Amino acid sequence: MTGPAHLSVRELAARGIPFALIARDGATVELLTGDVVDVALLADIPLLDATGAPREVLALVPFRQVVERGFECHDDGAPLRCLVVSERVSLLRDEVLAQLPTEAVPLEGAGFDIADEEYADIVRRVIADEIGRGEGANFVIRRDFTARVDVEPATAALTWFRALLEYERGAYWTFAVVTPGHVAVGASPEAHVSAQDGVVTMNPISGTFRHPAGGATAETLSEFLESTKETEELFMVVDEELKMMSAVCSDGGRITGPHLKEMSRLTHTEYVLRGRSRLDPRDILRETMFAPTVTGSPMQNACTVITRHERTPRGYYSGVAALFTPRPTVGEGEPTHDLDAPILIRTAYLDGGRLRVPVGATLVRHSDPYGEVGETHGKAAGVLGAIGAIARDPGPQLRPEVPAAAEAAAIDEDAPAAEPRRLADDPEIAALLASRNGRLASFWLNPQETGEAGPFAGRSALVVDAEDRFTTMLAHQLRHLGLDVTIAPWSEVTDAQIDEAELVVSGPGPGDPREPSSPRMRRMREVVRRRREAGRPILAVCLSHQILADSVGIELAPLAAPHQGLQKTVDVFGMPASIGFYNTFTARVPAGVTEVGETEVAADPATGDVYALRGPGYASVQGHLESILSRDGMTTLERLVSHALSDPAG
Repeated sequence: MTGPAHLSVRELAARGIPFALIARDGATVELLTGDVVDVALLADIPLLDATGAPREVLALVPFRQVVERGFECHDDGAPLRCLVVSERVSLLRDEVLAQLPTEAVPLEGAGFDIADEEYADIVRRVIADEIGRGEGANFVIRRDFTARVDVEPATAALTWFRALLEYERGAYWTFAVVTPGHVAVGASPEAHVSAQDGVVTMNPISGTFRHPAGGATAETLSEFLESTKETEELFMVVDEELKMMSAVCSDGGRITGPHLKEMSRLTHTEYVLRGRSRLDPRDILRETMFAPTVTGSPMQNACTVITRHERTPRGYYSGVAALFTPRPTVGEGEPTHDLDAPILIRTAYLDGGRLRVPVGATLVRHSDPYGEVGETHGKAAGVLGAIGAIARDPGPQLRPEVPAAAEAAAIDEDAPAAEPRRLADDPEIAALLASRNGRLASFWLNPQETGEAGPFAGRSALVVDAEDRFTTMLAHQLRHLGLDVTIAPWSEVTDAQIDEAELVVSGPGPGDPREPSSPRMRRMREVVRRRREAGRPILAVCLSHQILADSVGIELAPLAAPHQGLQKTVDVFGMPASIGFYNTFTARVPAGVTEVGETEVAADPATGDVYALRGPGYASVQGHLESILSRDGMTTLERLVSHALSDPAG
């Protein structure tokens, strides 16, 4: 095949040769060409050739790959598409711009596939029926802006890519991928996961500030940064991505930030997470599918909720573009690859003459339905304006059809961008950002000491996962306390494992603990029952705390308002503790009650909501001691584990 060294970008497009253009450093554009191979599984991504030599591969990973983790989805058959790179060249940005078409690509029949009022109704149902019933802390529900495009797909892709290079700023990747029957063009702000020389990095971004007409100012941005909703959204997605980091990194992961991600029409807040891993990059990718910023948390149940409320499959939206690049090996080591995988958001897709721009809003307990409608309009306008598919002045086709009272929530973000500047350099903005970390657990902010024996060195624990991977963070903290930890899913853990474990940590999970028909609830009740009847040490967390409370005769009830991502300072057996809560249900005793039979109760003195329990061989806690919101998490965890293990009954 005649490669890119001999053909211009436009000639590649004209000849139908598959290619990708990737801009990552602001000065150059990487041009990749090669053969297209569709595979079934991440493990099938062909990183080695027939001789065993490593090769570079760019993979478009659709959302449907979550089935590899056993999660639900609408399966549209979108292929896991691999561009096996045969040639790559690095071109100067200006050189590429000179080759690209400038003619506008007209759209026909443009509009959202779901009307504004219908989307607002979906938001209401998710808040009431999912968050309100304990199914999770936050969920991302998308809708698509669609239009017909008559221009040849590769030409449209090059036109839009040029517009992104010229008008967008702050993107992590600006890219165009052109393969048979499918085009993807975007400017993703978010690196989902990367792995370079054994260092894994994740970049949770959440909170969306839509720039007002004339551009963002320190004053308008300050109001956004002080928003409780926006702050809690970011903390929740950091917790969710730390679950993933703890699953793939031996050191659990450390967070740095927060930072601002400043783009032409939007500003986001972000953290950076880093840890070390020896896993194959394809395994790292599988264990981190997909970003909670575009799905929700807990991840497994978020996929179920998405399936219930989204009407159509996601295609590549919220998947990743994963670039696997060989790196030099030392001695006779196995060939290895670095991984760079941005999230497929802020992306336009063209397939069969149909343009699709999927956008979503993060729904939390504070969400306003019309505000979330406005957010989807803003995100769609950002993409379409950036690629030049709509006028960069406010266009009527993206005006939200919402009541006048909600007009302010749907600000057009497509006004001309102000001159680039770094708002993060403003001292007041920097101070506002830095102040957020005062609420967070130092355990995850500071370098974590390794090699020191913890207080429970030589002892072991079995963590039973009830479909919330907070258990990976919890296991990491338990290991820092010296315990040898194994994690087992509720559906796979055996009675023998439950009976023989030195300490069982019965974990958190979504849903109503009172639900009699749920196999998961029945199994978690069995875990608690077996350990208590045997007098064997058990620590129960969140959902399992509620199950343990029920087993000792304490009433369970729904909260008036869900505590999803809520930080509270509570009394835990005589010691105040700042703890993060993610619960919709609570155990509740009459106000002032401190004992129920042989069980000691730590409860809110006014409401009777139970925060912790302890008795012969058992302890429990409603909050998530492993959360970044739990400033006193490690101290409280050590106290409760010590009680469970040291009680004579154990």
